[in-house]
Amino acid sequence: MARHTPPRPVAVEELFPELKPLSRNALRLHPRAGVPSYEDSSVGGPLKWPADEPWPWCAEEHYNDDGLEDATRHEAVVPMVPVVQLYAADAPGVPFPPGSDLLQVLWCPFNHGDEPYERCPLPQVRWRNAADVRHVLGTPPEPSDAPEGHVPIPCVVHPEQVTEYPDWDDIPQELHNEIDDRLHRSEETTGWDYFYHLSTAPGTKVGGHPRGWNGSTTSFSCERCGQPIHHLLTVAYEEFDGKSWQTWLPVEDRPDDDSGPEIYLSESERAAAAENPPGLMVSGGGSVYLFECRSCPDRPVEHLFYLN
Repeated sequence: MARHTPPRPVAVEELFPELKPLSRNALRLHPRAGVPSYEDSSVGGPLKWPADEPWPWCAEEHYNDDGLEDATRHEAVVPMVPVVQLYAADAPGVPFPPGSDLLQVLWCPFNHGDEPYERCPLPQVRWRNAADVRHVLGTPPEPSDAPEGHVPIPCVVHPEQVTEYPDWDDIPQELHNEIDDRLHRSEETTGWDYFYHLSTAPGTKVGGHPRGWNGSTTSFSCERCGQPIHHLLTVAYEEFDGKSWQTWLPVEDRPDDDSGPEIYLSESERAAAAENPPGLMVSGGGSVYLFECRSCPDRPVEHLFYLN
């Protein structure tokens, strides 16, 4: 079943035409319970991985902890796990590198990093041409003791392209000052909050604007060449929250009665099933953000974690 995000409840570009040049298209993946194959785009599903290509293992220092305070070092070398597979045919608007039509993201399910509240799984990104994979690896290795909530439950996806506007902290300061009063008046008169309801889509998505970051991401640059880096992927621990559901929960997943903000979503089986189908709970409940440099030929990726 396809998923369709409801139209924005207000005409953002009519109220704030200054935001139109900052709009971006994002691809919401809408992961839902299912049984994907390696021929499908998926979250946590099997990858179309070449049988003659070694499966990636993590030998870097990593920890078995909640990412918050005390860290217990995990000594074993562990296989990485599938996180996202996306075929170009399912990804309108996503700029695949020339000669590739398949994006694969894996990560080490154990936490990496030195600082509490910043530790998270370590991702790897592979771009490939699906036609080059003639023989698929049948049974990839799996970690036996991965932290709970760090290995996504296999899900089918229902990609949908949506238009986003920058998070509050990613609006340039001069423009921020110019529209601040109008934004507040709009929130007071309509009841729709710019961050929760109008700007960036929650959930796992490709491209668009990162959501929920505490501070601006517009100054992020490639450590290698110094050029700006672009948001590639957010792997989120929830598809909506107690506020954002009002405008971002797809029509097909909404409760029969969604008329008011006080509705108790857990009473709706459809909404509850859509909240976190992959069962992710990374480091206590945060999102992993991947950024790529499109200036470097090999498109290196950097990642950040934010506890939502």
